[in-house]
Amino acid sequence: MTDFENINELSYEKLDILAGEIRQDLLNIVSKNGGHLASNLGAVELTLALHKSYNPGNDKIIWDVGHQSYVHKMLTGRNLENLRTFGGVSGFTRTSESDADCYDSGHSSTSISTALGYAYARDLKGDNYNVVAVIGDGAMTGGLAFEALNNVSRLKSNVTIVLNDNEMSISKNVGGMSKYLSKIRTGKFYHNTKKRVKDRFGNTSFGKGLKHIKDTIKFMFLNDNLFEMLGITSIGPVDGHNIRELTEAFDMAKNIDAPVLVHVITKKGAGYPFAEQNPSKFHGIGKFDVKTGEVLNNDLSCEKPSKVFGETLTQLAELNDKIVAITAAMPDGTGLKEFSKKYKDRFYDVGIAEGHAVTFAGGLARGGFTPVVAVYSSFMQRAYDNIVHDVAMRNLHVVFAIDRAGLVGEDGESHHGLLDMAYFLSIPNVAVLSPCSNEVLKQMIQFAVNDYSGPVAIRYSRSTLDCEKYDDFVFGKGCVIREGKDITVVTSGSCVKKVTDAVKIADVDAEIIDIRTIKPIDKEMLIKSYSKTGKIITVEDGVVYGGLGSVVESVIGSKVTKVGYDNDTLITHGSINDLEKHYKTDAKSIADIILKEVNGN
Repeated sequence: MTDFENINELSYEKLDILAGEIRQDLLNIVSKNGGHLASNLGAVELTLALHKSYNPGNDKIIWDVGHQSYVHKMLTGRNLENLRTFGGVSGFTRTSESDADCYDSGHSSTSISTALGYAYARDLKGDNYNVVAVIGDGAMTGGLAFEALNNVSRLKSNVTIVLNDNEMSISKNVGGMSKYLSKIRTGKFYHNTKKRVKDRFGNTSFGKGLKHIKDTIKFMFLNDNLFEMLGITSIGPVDGHNIRELTEAFDMAKNIDAPVLVHVITKKGAGYPFAEQNPSKFHGIGKFDVKTGEVLNNDLSCEKPSKVFGETLTQLAELNDKIVAITAAMPDGTGLKEFSKKYKDRFYDVGIAEGHAVTFAGGLARGGFTPVVAVYSSFMQRAYDNIVHDVAMRNLHVVFAIDRAGLVGEDGESHHGLLDMAYFLSIPNVAVLSPCSNEVLKQMIQFAVNDYSGPVAIRYSRSTLDCEKYDDFVFGKGCVIREGKDITVVTSGSCVKKVTDAVKIADVDAEIIDIRTIKPIDKEMLIKSYSKTGKIITVEDGVVYGGLGSVVESVIGSKVTKVGYDNDTLITHGSINDLEKHYKTDAKSIADIILKEVNGN
């Protein structure tokens, strides 16, 4: 790890050298631990400039999403050798780690709202500190960012919004905001700035103060742009890899007693050719070989569920021209890349706008199409009201493909998909399915798209599903994986394999039910099994209250032992194996619980 000095005392030449050393540290750390590489490589100089212009111990620097804060963590004394490991440093900002992290992060488009709250709190209390929100252009597609911008103009004191413009979110940005920012980057004003600054400020003390700036082009106040119209003074575009220009822009912004936006142009993956050429691949990546850029330990016996989902939907779309696919800035992660190439007119990436994705799907459904909305579980939380009001209440045929359900591992508390089963079960008219294998997943997708007529959610894990071939999927019916008389273990999805392993370890005569259709649940099968064994345990990869266990209790009319995750506990980051052992949801812990129940202890 680099031995960091007080960067305020370093010359710009030494800061440029330090930036190179930091990039090497990032490559060494992320190649061993996995993580968000491209975004951090692109933000090295930006972070150094922020730390040179501001005091993170007192000033509030709020990182939108937070996945690009690795350099910030280095500069504030944290050892990233244990990054994203159990008990180690989080891959996102965490107030529990450092006073320099002034807000917990993980989801997109929240920083401006948070910064505005901080700024108002500062002014109301009469405190004295700077407030900075660092937000990417991808996050600017999120509606919350615009809601915040609409209120920023009411602030009569300074808050600085740093727009980190790299033309990327997880995948390449889409939509009107992306086009608007591209116009700013390449428009005539950018190339004519020097003349405009001279004409506007040349004879003023402010104009004379600009003379020390190396390239005046990068520091102009924009006329007639969206941000100016909202009452936000705009500076830029600024070269996001020039520490001197960045620092001077931030120093300028601090001296303006009003909301300011600094538009910074960066390159995602900067300094590492493989990441520059393929920033989507290196957005969030596992362990990899620095020399070749190739991911390590990726030899899996079964295909990932997201790949199975994407391939299946693409095949179905060939025979059904009513199928349309929608995602929110994640065509690669959800497995829809091939669909987007083959059916361009029926694929919609709406950007980081999950609520819009759902309501948009409702409109498509009313218009006679079958929309499939593919979003990660933790991000789908952002669209809860849209699901209720714009799809479920109207009983519309919309298919929700809920990727990354359950534990996701190293990304931690803001990314685990532990709530989706509970919140989907609470919504009227929505069927909830959970596949135990890739084959069952294929059958569920086909059923949901071609044979069902209402809203349906299919939740599946990030990790490989069990490769065994179980009985075919039948809507509303469970599947007895193993017959027994000592105890009934009810489970679903990725937990099926873990439960079968636990029963083998416990060596008891347990009946295992893969419930598959969680809503409407197979009441007949549950009651029949309970009548035989007299004892039931439920195992699920979500919160226990409001989830599968609660549904089973309501069916049998008796309390059951629930194995899952506590509703009031935030699950930390680490490998899935480490997390399951710690929270006692691994096969060995489940076996212990089974034995305890069977023996009546």
